[in-house]
Amino acid sequence: MNRKNNHSGTTARAVLQYVGTCAILLLLELTAYAQDIDLLLKGGHVIDPKNNIDAVMDVAISNRKIHRVAPNIPAAEAKKVIDVSGLYVTPGLVDMHVHVFHGTEPLSYIADGHTSLPPDGFTFRSGVTTVVDAGSSGWRNFRQFKQQTIDRSQTRILAFLNIVGTGMYGRFEEQDVSDMNPTMTSHMITRLFPDLIVGIKSAHYWGGFTQVDLAVEAGNLAQVPVMVDFGEHQPPNSIEDLFMKHLRPGDIFTHTYSYGPANRETVVDENLKVKPFIFEAQKRGILFDVGHGGGAFSFRQAIPSLQQGFFPDVISSDLHKDSMNGAFKDMCNLLSKFMAMGMSLQEVIHRSTWRPAQVISRPKLGNLDVGAEADVAVFRLREGDFGFMDIRRMKIDGDKRLEAELTLRAGRIVWDLNGISAPYWETELGNE
Repeated sequence: MNRKNNHSGTTARAVLQYVGTCAILLLLELTAYAQDIDLLLKGGHVIDPKNNIDAVMDVAISNRKIHRVAPNIPAAEAKKVIDVSGLYVTPGLVDMHVHVFHGTEPLSYIADGHTSLPPDGFTFRSGVTTVVDAGSSGWRNFRQFKQQTIDRSQTRILAFLNIVGTGMYGRFEEQDVSDMNPTMTSHMITRLFPDLIVGIKSAHYWGGFTQVDLAVEAGNLAQVPVMVDFGEHQPPNSIEDLFMKHLRPGDIFTHTYSYGPANRETVVDENLKVKPFIFEAQKRGILFDVGHGGGAFSFRQAIPSLQQGFFPDVISSDLHKDSMNGAFKDMCNLLSKFMAMGMSLQEVIHRSTWRPAQVISRPKLGNLDVGAEADVAVFRLREGDFGFMDIRRMKIDGDKRLEAELTLRAGRIVWDLNGISAPYWETELGNE
């Protein structure tokens, strides 16, 4: 009798254990199903100019895309949560002017040369997820650039194609009018790489308007904008003629705040007044790009411009070997410099995210739209005593500086300055 009761009790316990195990497994399955967010950035101040967001919100990422942007998204819905309270969350920066056709051609300046930089080492650490190479390659060597750099980089790389077939190989090659072929340039864009090439570059020409006009001809054939680096002629060519007679609305003038009056007409005159036709050109639709670089940014031009209401459309770096260790440093430093000159955080984020995306006609970039690829930057805004230089080694003071804490490229963490996404090492011991 006792044996029978014992057997019955054992059977009952086994059944209960089985049911309990099934319930736990079901609960775990339901919990996992409910966690449809892969990564949740919680409590940060989101600035998304395209969507007019400027408030504390959470950003949820799923399947490498933006899943939701809203206040108080439950942490239980996410597989991983990162506390970004007190930090600013923005779209990944779009740096519209860089040189990243890095290579080892000993005679070359920028095209496949040492002056260009491998992008991944210089982008994510300053919140940049997309760069646009500004004419390093032409139609003759763009495919090499694609294979050598674009296809091998985590950074998203787009490009302006140089009107010179060999690109920026050297200053002498850039004067070769016979190698400026609008037809072949447009074919490289429209027939082969419309997704990668966003426009055409004219640069470093010692003559008149010939190179610009050929670039515009190619721009008309391919229906893309032209970016112009204009100013190696003595006496300087007229930028008023450039803006009003040669360029089209939507074309881009780079190195806007350069000061080299012997070779290039400036936007601010010697009395520190913005020339009236500059405002007219901007109203006409000419776009103005910073392109800081190693030799193309002067407070003497930038500060009077901002004080008189002439703002750049796009803030970009002109990243290359000769700019990164000078006054430019990185995009965080550049945006901070513009804040020190009087622009707001919201204004500099706009001009380095959504505005450049519009200029290059890539509306899927530079924003936190639901469904967009999750390119996200998280910044700390430090307060203190900081100094900022221009390329003439002149200085201004500022009390704020941006610092990139975290960068996500397509939903994956590619930069984490202080390990805010990582658990403490002791937790590993508890799992052993």
